[in-house]
Amino acid sequence: MNQIIGTSDSHTRRLPSEWEAGMDMARRYATSGPRYTSYPTAPQFSDNFDLTRYRNWQSRKENHADPLSLYVHLPFCHDICYYCGCNKVVTRKEGVASRYIEELTKELDMQSQLVGQDRPVTQMHWGGGTPTYLNDGEVTELMHNLASRFRLLDKGYREYSIEIDPRTVSSATIALLKGVGFNRISLGVQDFDENVQKAVNRVQPFTQVASLVEAVRAHGFRSLSFDLIYGLPYQDHVSMAETLRKVVSLRPDRIACYNYAHLPERFLPQRSIDRHTLPEPEEKLLLAQMISATLQDAGYRYIGMDHYVLPEDDLAKAQGESRLQRNFQGYSLQLADDLLGLGVSSISQIGDFYLQNARDLPQYYQMLEDGQIPITKGYMINREDKLRRRVIMSLICDLNLDVVEIEREFGIDFRSHFAQALSELGQAFDDRLLEWANDELRVTPAGRPFLRNLCMPFDEYLDHHASMGKAKFSATI
Repeated sequence: MNQIIGTSDSHTRRLPSEWEAGMDMARRYATSGPRYTSYPTAPQFSDNFDLTRYRNWQSRKENHADPLSLYVHLPFCHDICYYCGCNKVVTRKEGVASRYIEELTKELDMQSQLVGQDRPVTQMHWGGGTPTYLNDGEVTELMHNLASRFRLLDKGYREYSIEIDPRTVSSATIALLKGVGFNRISLGVQDFDENVQKAVNRVQPFTQVASLVEAVRAHGFRSLSFDLIYGLPYQDHVSMAETLRKVVSLRPDRIACYNYAHLPERFLPQRSIDRHTLPEPEEKLLLAQMISATLQDAGYRYIGMDHYVLPEDDLAKAQGESRLQRNFQGYSLQLADDLLGLGVSSISQIGDFYLQNARDLPQYYQMLEDGQIPITKGYMINREDKLRRRVIMSLICDLNLDVVEIEREFGIDFRSHFAQALSELGQAFDDRLLEWANDELRVTPAGRPFLRNLCMPFDEYLDHHASMGKAKFSATI
């Protein structure tokens, strides 16, 4: 039997019976929790961190030739998108990008001396904000400044990506980005419905995005990604079905579908969104089911944590070969162990250290002008952190955990060490989200939408018997 779902605009949709179990499961596991772009997660980073400890470790490090990943944060936007929770500066004032590049270059000088200038940069990502807030000359200048201080590569296996707001670029910009070295592009689509776009102050017609996709293909970029968001104002199953139809017609290589977290007490722009226009919880769960079913029916592989890729994409291949990693940019190939974050608010993961730059632009500028490296928070992981990080990242990336290997590597008895976590996962085993296969702990296909829930019991810093950190984390479903 099929269930009837009603919406406020009097449309009805007959929910396929095979989705009903997923809907019930989603209600059961709906809570709040980390997205595990790191472990420990950012709330554990301390502003009392002793940076001298990190500097001393770098000075003793024998090999500064290991591959390196760079993340460059460019915080500026011309206009505010009401849903956004990123660290950004909305301005149209002339000269702000030029000033930022000038100050950022001071950080490049200090960081390259500290981490090593000869390390091959196998991965690089420009995020924001809106990286294409920079004009063509500024993009070229920043890339030159990076190449002058780090060993950028011109190799086919490199991953150099940039996030793009389609409203800010033309086909000529796409050509420039390819010319300066980028080989991957991520387009912020969010939704193609005009009513939804107006409600979040981000109007970008389908024809505009389609034109850019054509340019990306014409210039031979290695891959194209779309970012989508579900749970936005005025979204329903009717509008989402049409958005997905248009997305599939453009055939991006990767699609990330993020769950909108309405937290106006934390993110002031979200106060411009009328909460009464947001989908009801029942409708939002339906949207998640629709997205998953539609994209998989269209040939995309669900690799986990809201990410879908074509079977021939590098991420799909990497997952099968245990070469997938998850960090502050989401999923990527594991081409470097160390990630160096550059720019205001950026986060580095280097060796046993997590390091975060000043989140406030004036403080970031002042520290650089005072000759200080602009790190304001940090954390040094211990052995238990390494163990739990290994468990969590294996489940998120590989969808399985080799218990024998973990026991050998860390000298523990897994079932004894994680007795409490396994007890908390009892319902997940009963629901067949997790299973034991000899000495492997495996995430089943049914468990993939609930990866965050499956990882949370292994998180030593969460209170599993309280509110699961609702004030700090977004909804898991």
